[in-house]
Amino acid sequence: MENATQLLNDSLVSPLIFIFMCLILYGVVGIMLYITLFRWMPEIIVKLVALGGMMAIIYQSVISYDTIIKLVDRFSITQMFIGLTLLFIFAVVLITIMLPNKAQVRKGSKRKGSVIKKNYSPPKNKNKQNQFREDHVILSSSLKDLSGAEFERLLALYFRDNGYEVREVGIGGNDGGVDLVIIDRRGEKTAVQAKCYADHNTVGVSVVRELVGAKRNHDCILTLLVTTSDLTASAKREAEQMRVEYWHGAIVEQKLARWGKWQPGAKPKHSKARTSR
Repeated sequence: MENATQLLNDSLVSPLIFIFMCLILYGVVGIMLYITLFRWMPEIIVKLVALGGMMAIIYQSVISYDTIIKLVDRFSITQMFIGLTLLFIFAVVLITIMLPNKAQVRKGSKRKGSVIKKNYSPPKNKNKQNQFREDHVILSSSLKDLSGAEFERLLALYFRDNGYEVREVGIGGNDGGVDLVIIDRRGEKTAVQAKCYADHNTVGVSVVRELVGAKRNHDCILTLLVTTSDLTASAKREAEQMRVEYWHGAIVEQKLARWGKWQPGAKPKHSKARTSR
């Protein structure tokens, strides 16, 4: 009986336990790298890399089977199971600590939102943010005279006129971090967040993180943050790290001016029909 158990240990069970331990370690390291460095990567690429790594570990284990046998030969099955259990518990605890808690995220979001509201200077007209005038009026208005919804609409007209398919997913409502989804001729999707702020009201890092997280909800690969003001220094660093393109202040005005259809101060030209969205 003892010989049979030892044979089983040498031939199958202990090597399998060893492989499982390697896969657990690989998973822990992979999750740590994703959380700290690679959250900007599309989810499909992350899954493909993870699957490829697992297949590589299994393949290497098969071709190195004799070496694994010699390595685990000094341990009993009981010792191997204890090691596997302890490693699994360690992995679960570590991942639980590193992954953000949902309640904390919601609490943090509310706290950040309250800070933004506190620092934000509302326009004189309390209903301005809810106003949505006709396109010909928007095209003849300066950026400082536009509501948030009108600024989003102006960008939609700009991108559509430049050859993009435009989906106005958050115009004037609860956008969840994305106002527009623009699709180029190659089918590449970009999530756009628009912030029509006064010059003194800069965009913080929370907006950048919100956009990065929300782009997956719309199956987007790229991200673009457009603001009439500017980004804080920390927001710019976050945007560069997360590969979020951003247009601010003068850059926005230059692009709109080169477009030609945005003519602030000009007399509005009435149109019979509105451009279809």
